[in-house]
Amino acid sequence: MKIAGHRVPVTVYIGGFIVLVTLIVILFAPWVAPYPQTKIVGGVWDLPDAHDWLGTDSIGRDMLSRLIYGGRTSVTIALVATFFTMLIGVGLGFLAASTNKLVDSILSRIVDVLLAMPILIFALMVFAVLGTSIPIMIATISTLESTRVFRLARAVAMNITVLDYVQVARLRGEGVGWVIFREILPNALPPLIAEFGLRFCFTFLFIASLSFLGLGIQPPAADWGSMVHDNAQAISFGGFAPLFPAAAIALVTIGVNLIVDWLLSIHALPAGAGAEV
Repeated sequence: MKIAGHRVPVTVYIGGFIVLVTLIVILFAPWVAPYPQTKIVGGVWDLPDAHDWLGTDSIGRDMLSRLIYGGRTSVTIALVATFFTMLIGVGLGFLAASTNKLVDSILSRIVDVLLAMPILIFALMVFAVLGTSIPIMIATISTLESTRVFRLARAVAMNITVLDYVQVARLRGEGVGWVIFREILPNALPPLIAEFGLRFCFTFLFIASLSFLGLGIQPPAADWGSMVHDNAQAISFGGFAPLFPAAAIALVTIGVNLIVDWLLSIHALPAGAGAEV
């Protein structure tokens, strides 16, 4: 199969299948999960059987149900944080490329300062002061990750603003808003869509890391990072409990990356962009 003249590799179908199944399962979590996420159904770290397909966790809750509900929490928060990341980064990046050099210099220097700070250390400082609620987590991650998107968006917009049709629009007297939304954005969508997938992966893994450290989603709500943390000791007793959420994190990340890699291969990014791939 070809899309716009580009052959779609098998890996894209694999990634699409993983992402589609994940979205369907977490969307219909209350109907798919065998038990409520907080219900105790057995002993501590019971092995998988006919009743509990993935066994039980550290206090006897069904691992499959926790995995499904945890996926809903992890993926939803990552999607929301990624949306705001792109909104902030793309908006400021386009603004820097479309206005005067003073605005561009100010925004670029602010971004440079934020980029110089280790993300995890900065996030820990914010959480120590403001707490670890979901809105604070989303705001912190969006602010930190938007610095990466800013550089990409600015680079893409800089390449577009020198083209003839943008110059014609400016000569007609069109304002900055018109240039951004009618001239730059439609022509910058392909690399930005690929960047959305890439940012989702980084955000998804970052949220899982925070939860593993006990700074993410708080109990009794389930999410995959905290499930790995809560059940890590099961490995010492021959249990499989922490392997299931860890595998789910890896599988979703791989699925999204398979799609993003194909998008990046179709739409070449500006020099220096996407270096974290």
